[in-house]
Amino acid sequence: MLVQDRSTPKSPKSHIRALHSLHPHRFSEPKNLDFSTWFSENLYKIVTISLLIATVAALFFLRNVSDTAVLVSYETKAKILEKIEFPQINWNSVTLVSDKSPYAIFRSERWIIVSVSNYPTESLQKLVKIKGWQVLAIGNSKTPSDWSLKGAIFLSLEQQANLGFRVVDHLPYDSFVRKNVGYLFAIQHGAQKIFDVDDRGDVIDNDLGKHFDVELIGEGARQGIILQYSHENPNRTIVNPYIHFGQRSVWPRGLPLENVGDIGREEFYTEVFGGKQFIQQGISNGLPDVDSVFYFTRKPGLEAFDIRFDEHAPKVALPQGTMVPLNSFNTLFHSAAFWGLMLPVSVSTMASDVLRGYWAQRLLWELGGYVVVYPPTVHRYDRIESYPFSDEKDLHVNVGRLLKFLVSWRSRKHRLFEKILELSYVMAEEGFWTEKDVKFTAAWLQDLLAVGYQQPRLMSLELDRPSASIGHGDRKEFIPQKLPSVHLGVEETGTVNNEIGNLIRWRKSFGNVVLIMYCSGPVERTALEWRLLYGRIFRTVVILSEQKNADLVVEEGHLDFIYKQLPNIFSRFTSAEGFVFLQDNTILNYWNLLQADMSKLWITNKVSKSWSTVSTSGNSDWFSKQADMVKKVVSMMPVHFQVSYKETISSDQQLLTVCSSDIFYIPRRFIADFTDLVNLVDNLEIHHKVAIPLFFLSMDSPQNYDPVLRRMIYEENHPSSTNSTTSYSDKVPAVHPWTVSSEQEFIKLIRIMAAGDPLLLELV
Repeated sequence: MLVQDRSTPKSPKSHIRALHSLHPHRFSEPKNLDFSTWFSENLYKIVTISLLIATVAALFFLRNVSDTAVLVSYETKAKILEKIEFPQINWNSVTLVSDKSPYAIFRSERWIIVSVSNYPTESLQKLVKIKGWQVLAIGNSKTPSDWSLKGAIFLSLEQQANLGFRVVDHLPYDSFVRKNVGYLFAIQHGAQKIFDVDDRGDVIDNDLGKHFDVELIGEGARQGIILQYSHENPNRTIVNPYIHFGQRSVWPRGLPLENVGDIGREEFYTEVFGGKQFIQQGISNGLPDVDSVFYFTRKPGLEAFDIRFDEHAPKVALPQGTMVPLNSFNTLFHSAAFWGLMLPVSVSTMASDVLRGYWAQRLLWELGGYVVVYPPTVHRYDRIESYPFSDEKDLHVNVGRLLKFLVSWRSRKHRLFEKILELSYVMAEEGFWTEKDVKFTAAWLQDLLAVGYQQPRLMSLELDRPSASIGHGDRKEFIPQKLPSVHLGVEETGTVNNEIGNLIRWRKSFGNVVLIMYCSGPVERTALEWRLLYGRIFRTVVILSEQKNADLVVEEGHLDFIYKQLPNIFSRFTSAEGFVFLQDNTILNYWNLLQADMSKLWITNKVSKSWSTVSTSGNSDWFSKQADMVKKVVSMMPVHFQVSYKETISSDQQLLTVCSSDIFYIPRRFIADFTDLVNLVDNLEIHHKVAIPLFFLSMDSPQNYDPVLRRMIYEENHPSSTNSTTSYSDKVPAVHPWTVSSEQEFIKLIRIMAAGDPLLLELV
């Protein structure tokens, strides 16, 4: 999953064995004091005691050796247990499962599958009336025991357990992911198309065939040309389809939050022949599939959402290399993609279908298939009761990393099911889900074979072919409508408003800049908040802290020497324009950085309280030791670094340049220099506050730095200057100090920063 809790086996405690106490022999009083006589009379006793002592010593020695060997053995086993076991499956030994349900003789090619926790809704009662489709309702532990609906097949927990499917052993009792049983049941009973939906949506005009491409082959098949997103930008891995259908400020659940600000329309489209749109995602009017961040920040009081999309916009396909969020509320699967119905079990509730969608899209490329998004097919009703943010925690952590991983993933396996199992295994190793889903995938694939499913044939991956150039004649234009939407509870009409326009400008300036943030505060309370705040602006936010937190994708780093870790981060983003380093005690007003030169270094060399020169004489030994290490590094520098450094610093050998280094920027052209300087430091323990000014002075003359940070507010770190609204200004590029250690403090910060970026109010 995007996050996971993998427990590490504990080493067993050594058992302490109780030793029996030894009672000493009582020697009789010697008859005389002659030693030779006494020795000869007691020789056997001396030998016996000596042997006993030697035996006890040997036992103690052997016991210690044995305990050590046992400990080493257990530690080795613990390390082995940490490694995820790859399932071994004999595909040829999987036999068909016998159908013992009351519906053994029933067959239907078209199925609607829904999870039910309450009595049938009005929408569900309408679904059973759709001509030519069989509704299958899957119960869970919350479902009333007397649930029934004429025209629908209902499977209770007891009935599910009796179907003989392997997946049942892996499913939670109270979750909609029990739909996995329903998918297998439908396939077992002749399914060729499966409509995955929930019980709060009405199919528009009660006709699925009117909206989706239900038939891809044979009579009635739709195999015409389909508009397709452009593949011109190889770095684009995700799109927001709502923009294409007229809602530029609405985003689907599962879209990385850093992509929320990408609201520009497609410059041009291409085309693709229809017939392989094996997964078809419908758009929902009313309450579209949005995340809790959108739901709680765009909510106009207690009024229900009623968002409308352009029903006349053409359906649009996704090329290989580009994905779109998919859900289990309004999606049609053709038989060639039935393997992709698997809902993972080890991730949070509202992340399961989204992760399934990304996983399935990547594997779909192996078949030459693709996803198509369709104009409104369903109207979903807002019950004004959203799910908690925690239910989608796995969506807001590292979805962006998952997308990049999936696009880059390659497999040498020769059969689809082998590729599926391999990808599930590697995703567990990468922490996107846990070993539970590796085992679940193995059970799912075997169950597919057991219900008679035939795995599709593989095709060569288009991603590995040279990209075809897009000629002028291949470019197709479509200009999306700009339909009324909801922004902070106020309907927006006409052109893009000023706030959205600003967000576009900021993204254009910093959308390819990586923010590296060091958190001294509690990351479990602030990591997501920092990503929400800055992820809208920057390409991505890499968070470092004293302690690693895999669930929140927080990397371990020690502030005193954090600069030594930066080259590793630089190497992960080779196409980034530059990198901003920021400590969480400093607030970045990014809207005041637009005039900064992105090709120059930025640092606080013009801020006297941040950048200073310290005399080593009369100060602590720490400054002297730091100065000595600086001299050593300078003496090893290549000529260009050494000349630049010595031209700037004073010739006084007793002075040391120190900078708080809370915030600085390194453009792409200086990354190699910075890395070389880190390598020169090697194992020397030069402090971060000393190393950063040393590096900057060596890389370039201060007169060439961009002075954008000189106007920042910088006060000393004392309690009276922390989090005071009087010390904050939205007119400066940065403010120091500011402490955020809780959600309440984050909300306070957002509200005052909204003076510079009104859209921030959407986050609170």
